Parts: sequence; structure tokens; C-alpha cells
Amino acid sequence: MGSFQWFTELSARERRTLYAGFGGYAVDAFDFMIYSFLIPTLIASWGMTKSEAGLIATSSLISSAAGGWLAGILADRYGRVRVLQWTIATFAVFTCLSGFTNSFGQLLTTRTLQGIGFGGEWSVVTIMMAETIRSPQHRAKAVGTVQSSWSFGWGAAAILYWAFFALLPEQYAWRACFWIGLVPALWIIYIRRNVSDPEIFITARAARSSDDVRAQFLQIFAFPHLKTTILGSLLCTGMLGGYYAITTWLPTYLKTVRHLSVFNTSGYLVVLIVGSFCGYIIGAILSDRIGRRASFILFAVGSFVLGMIYTMLPVTDHAMLLLGFPLGIVVQGIFAGVGAYLSELYPGAIRGSGQGFCYNLGRGVGSFFPILVGTLSQTTELVKAIGIVAGTGYLLVIVSALCLPETKGKSLVEAATPSA
Repeated sequence: MGSFQWFTELSARERRTLYAGFGGYAVDAFDFMIYSFLIPTLIASWGMTKSEAGLIATSSLISSAAGGWLAGILADRYGRVRVLQWTIATFAVFTCLSGFTNSFGQLLTTRTLQGIGFGGEWSVVTIMMAETIRSPQHRAKAVGTVQSSWSFGWGAAAILYWAFFALLPEQYAWRACFWIGLVPALWIIYIRRNVSDPEIFITARAARSSDDVRAQFLQIFAFPHLKTTILGSLLCTGMLGGYYAITTWLPTYLKTVRHLSVFNTSGYLVVLIVGSFCGYIIGAILSDRIGRRASFILFAVGSFVLGMIYTMLPVTDHAMLLLGFPLGIVVQGIFAGVGAYLSELYPGAIRGSGQGFCYNLGRGVGSFFPILVGTLSQTTELVKAIGIVAGTGYLLVIVSALCLPETKGKSLVEAATPSA
């Protein structure tokens, strides 16, 4: 229990912020991941190609990059909590509207607009959490715990996917999976009543003039921060691209290559999702203990190795079920420290802008990985396409991490004041 002692040391305000971020990120995950479960059904129902299915995923991720950049800038200007509510409302509404679409073009439009809110929510949640936690030695654990809620949202998507397809005709089941995405908008009520902007942010904003606020985004490309911005963006590109390459196409692989039923596909994915929750917790603890960079490298190597074993070796279905747990640990554990790390790389005046740009540029570039997998799978086996694309991403993580500084234990209070 010593690893969780930090939670008892949090103040009431810190806990309320953690709960708000946890719930917000969980509903974000549900609204995003539900599409990956529906790809086989939409391909069969609408006659979409794999490339078109990948394009929808890619388009959503590209728009999420734009949403993340915008949310980071707005959060520096208007506050973390206010912008968080805007992002949740955006992705919930457009997820629901996706259930009313009747063609590839219509779904492409609604999922692209959904991505704006999806990308913005992550940026605001992680900054808000990192700034709220007073103790630097607990920062990665707290931010990683919030990010672990992705597994709950992903798990909810898997369970509801199974439930709707078990209870409803297929032509209504996939629509219901989107319609229910409107319910998470109710989480805004909790946030409005229980969460306020971090004191670090309030102090830093009060110290800046209106001219500083207008110019802050461009500062991330100035000499003191340009190298960090480039390398941070490459780090996130590798993480997210590798992750998207595996998880976007995994349900399709299980159903069309391994020929598993809807029920069995959900069962395999639940094991993966449980592993991913554990991965967030393990990754958060490791990030505070061994450092951010070492943790990233460790999980990148593990993600590549286990991803290749899971998809490329002739293992039995039973072995695949068992391998799903450690695969979930490594593909998700790599993200546990990234929110805290990006927050620590920038001073308070440009923290939202810097973190939002790096993570979401990585998301934008990484978003081409799913469509690249779909395109490559037209001329080679799907599993080989996944391996090539994901492997490239995780190699990029290792190289970028080796070139960036270690920030373990850094105080955000010192970084909150703009440099002279």
C-alpha cells in the first residue's frame, strides 16, 4: 500500500480536481474509442474500404490536434476549468450526432468535429492536474492516475459495444453506441460545482500583461524553447502513432483475421483494457521513481516487443488472451508520465500553449499511422502493416527521450513566473 500513500496526502481541493479530471478523461476515452469497435460493422454495412475507415480515424485525430492546440492557448487565456467544460460539451454532442449519419461523408464530418473536443480535453486536464498537485514527487502519479481513467472509458466502450449488439439489431446497435456518447456531458455539472483554476495559474496570469498573453503562443518557438518544442512533438508523435496503429486496428484484426465473434472480441479487449489500467498506475509510479525518460524508453521497448508477439507470431487464441494483459500494460503505461513531463518542460506563462502544441502535433502526425496501416494492408497482411507502422513510432520515442532533459522533481512554482 506504500505506493498509494501519496493519495492520502492530497488536500480536498487536489482530490476534487483529480476526480474531475478522472471522470472527464474517462468519458473522453469512451467517445473516441467506440469508433474502433464499429469499424467492421460499418465496412460491412456501408461498403467502406479499410482506407476509408482509417481516414475517418485519422481525420478525427488531425482535428483533435487542432483542438488541443486551441484549447491550450485558450486555457492559458481564459482558465483551465472553463475551457475543460467547453471541450467536454463539444466531443459529447458530435459523438451523439455520429449515430444519425448514413454515409461515409457524414460520419467523416461528425467524427472530425468530435475530435476538436477530444483533443482539447486531454490538454486542459493534464495541465490542470499538474498545476494543482503541490508536491513534485507525486505529480506524475497524480497525472498518471487521471490518465488511467482512459481504461475505464475504453472498457465501457467494449462492454456497451457487446451489450448493444447483443440486445439490438445490428442496424440500430452501432447507432446506439454513438447516441449514448451524449450522456458524459452531464459531467460538466460536477466540474462547475467542485473545481476551480489552480493557484499557480491564477498567480502567473495576474503577473502577465495583456501583451504577454497575446504573444505567449509564439514563445514556444523562441530560442530558449524551440528545441524542447521540436523534441517534445517528436516524442508524442512516436507514442501516439504507435498506440493508434495497434489499438485502432486491433478489433478488426481479432474479428477478421482471428475470426472471433463480437462476444469473444470484447472479451479479448477487456483483458487488454484491464492491463492498460494497471499500466497507467505502474507507469505513473515508475515515472516518479526512475525518471520520465527512462520510463518512456522502457515502455516503448515493451510495447514494440509485445505488439509484435501478439500480432505476428503463430500463438493460440488462449495465449493471445493471456498476452493481452501485459500488452495493455506497456501500450498505456508509456503515457502515464507524459502529461507531467510536458508541464515541467515549459514555464507557467506558456505551459498550456507548449504542452498543447507538443502533444497535439504528435497526435496530428500520429493520426496518419492508422490510415497508413489501412493503406499498407491493401498490399500486405494486416498484422505486418501494424508491426511496421507501430515499430517506427516506438523507435522515435526512444530517440526523442534520449535527447530531452530529465525533469523529475522539478518545481512548477519556480516555473510559473515568466522568464526575463
